[in-house]
Amino acid sequence: MRMTPGACALLFGAPLMAAMPAHAQDASLLDEIVVTGTRPDSAIDAARPEGVAAVAPDSAGLVARLPGAALIDNGGLSGQVQYRGLFGDRVLTRVNGQRFHGGGPNAMDPPLHYAPMPLVGTVEVDRGISPVRNGPALAGGVNAKLKEVGFGEGTTFAPAWDLMSSARSVDDSHSVGGVVGMASDRFRVNLLGAYESGGDMRFPGGVIRDSGFRRDTYGLSAGWRSATGDLGLDLRRQETGPTGTAPFAMDIQYFDTDFARLSFASPVESTVRLEASLGHTRVEHGMDNFSLRPGPAMAAMRRLSLADAETTVGEARLILGTPARSLSVGADFDRGDKSVTITHPDNPAFFVTSLPGIELSRVGGYLEWRGAVRGVEAELGVRADAHRASADEARTGSAVPAGAALLAVAFNAGDRDWSGETVDLAARFWRDLGDFTPRLTLARKTRAPNAVERFSWMPTEASGGLADGNVYVGDRGLRPETAWIVEGGFDWQRGSAWARPTVYYRRVDGYIQGVPFDDTPGVADTRVEMVAAMSGDPTPLRFANVDADLYGFDMDFGLQVTDRLRLDGVTSLVRGQRRDVSDDLYRIAPPTLRLAATWDETDWSLGAEVAGTLRQNHVSTTNDEVASGGYAVVNLRGTWRLRPGVQLEAGVENLFDRDYRAHLAGRNRVAESDVALGERLPGAGRGVFLTVKAAMR
Repeated sequence: MRMTPGACALLFGAPLMAAMPAHAQDASLLDEIVVTGTRPDSAIDAARPEGVAAVAPDSAGLVARLPGAALIDNGGLSGQVQYRGLFGDRVLTRVNGQRFHGGGPNAMDPPLHYAPMPLVGTVEVDRGISPVRNGPALAGGVNAKLKEVGFGEGTTFAPAWDLMSSARSVDDSHSVGGVVGMASDRFRVNLLGAYESGGDMRFPGGVIRDSGFRRDTYGLSAGWRSATGDLGLDLRRQETGPTGTAPFAMDIQYFDTDFARLSFASPVESTVRLEASLGHTRVEHGMDNFSLRPGPAMAAMRRLSLADAETTVGEARLILGTPARSLSVGADFDRGDKSVTITHPDNPAFFVTSLPGIELSRVGGYLEWRGAVRGVEAELGVRADAHRASADEARTGSAVPAGAALLAVAFNAGDRDWSGETVDLAARFWRDLGDFTPRLTLARKTRAPNAVERFSWMPTEASGGLADGNVYVGDRGLRPETAWIVEGGFDWQRGSAWARPTVYYRRVDGYIQGVPFDDTPGVADTRVEMVAAMSGDPTPLRFANVDADLYGFDMDFGLQVTDRLRLDGVTSLVRGQRRDVSDDLYRIAPPTLRLAATWDETDWSLGAEVAGTLRQNHVSTTNDEVASGGYAVVNLRGTWRLRPGVQLEAGVENLFDRDYRAHLAGRNRVAESDVALGERLPGAGRGVFLTVKAAMR
């Protein structure tokens, strides 16, 4: 199969394309990963994540293959995306355009946990920054769109489906899922479902104990099209069963999560358009430290934590003009309620509400203009948000030690309410000069502290997904983070070669990071340090505002050598430093490089990829971060198109069975494993995979 250079993709579907959002329709603003099917818009460069990237259960690993992105590997279903050194809530991540709060205080269910690979249709990634219309956040946004049956062309209903099944030897995993439905030009309806299961991951030194997973997803999507616009309804339930999380102190027992979303959009051709949606999410979560992994030697240290989160979101936007020349005004809100209670499964008198009845709310409005001045295309936006956060009184049971009970008393005596305002500004400019498109971005972006950072009064390992084994407490006096951003680059394509380099700089005032609890770390002269020492860590960290710089370079590039042979690559380099002290930021991805060669024929393709990183020596001494070594792995992939709509993919991961440790991988917390306690978790060893896809639209 012949591919133009602009549509080339790195092996295994690494997205190396410039794609355009529906709103702006310009390649300078968005990356898009097309997981299944094709896009009718020839201006959109699309990559199909076939092979390794698609067979792994964690869709965060797929996004991490983009320029500037990296994977924080916290287990099979708990990975997070780091983008240009920023991660967690700083990356605005949505599923089907819906924002929501996760249920786990340690981000065991980051947003992409709710985007199983068998159901992912496309993933959109805002290049550099997220537009103000999407909400406040420091880094580019990620939106995983699940598969659905779109409207048809005729008046009668026609069937459609998009299904896949895969197996992977390195963890004995298998998955099956997709959508089945029917549609006409006025109505559409489909069922969706996925089942995924896997065992412990193998690596060259043995087996990573407690790394198996199980997840079930099912739901319904429907739509009605009329002269006034499209009305859509999405209902979905996801049940994550017992799942090992070796980097964390506890394992997932369950996540039971329900999603509902109602949306409306005026016809695309209208010069006055209304877009609106209302969504609700409910998460119930249980985790413990004894069911899947070897339990504590002392029965008194067995723990069962119960958490829940409920989110309601809504937005409305009025768009005047065409997608390329428009003025938009909009408003949105989100409200979240979260709680976490730590218990002993056999002692009802032992309980601690470590996050007691947290309420988080935000109401915002924005104005955005899309147009051109003297041939220079521009997107300009401003938004303002009002934030509120509060906590109920903390409670402890009679069996809880006195130190923790006194910390609860102190927390209850303090101010447990916060409110504040943030303002975001964004300006993006680009100019199409044929085979060369220069671009410039200037922005002021903000993020309010989350519940863990502000209200964690009990020293625990809840860290929002750092999985580093440290004990943290929050700070109710935290200020919002404010980033001042400048980035520049260009998109270039000439003949069979193309490249998209970008350089960027972010100055972040009030960057939130863990710092020593006081000026005498290791000396238990405060109640917080005494309680932390009883839990095995005499040097707790507290979340604090520091000042930081992040700067770097990333690029994707490619060359169509012949009609059949193409070469592709991605490289990323980011550096994070603190400005208040002489130190590097904590957990920043090392320089990475991916190179691939692919041979395409009409009905089949073969390829090889080399992917790796350099050594990461720029580590945080304040946080006792350990440097990591570089590595490179080789992967192979083949695709056979058996018939129209049916495709078989197979390949080999880590061909030479290289034992490597990614810098952003968590550290092992499970005893009796082939990975020592506290050691950085290894990547997957050599394994084969097989995937079958079938689609009819």
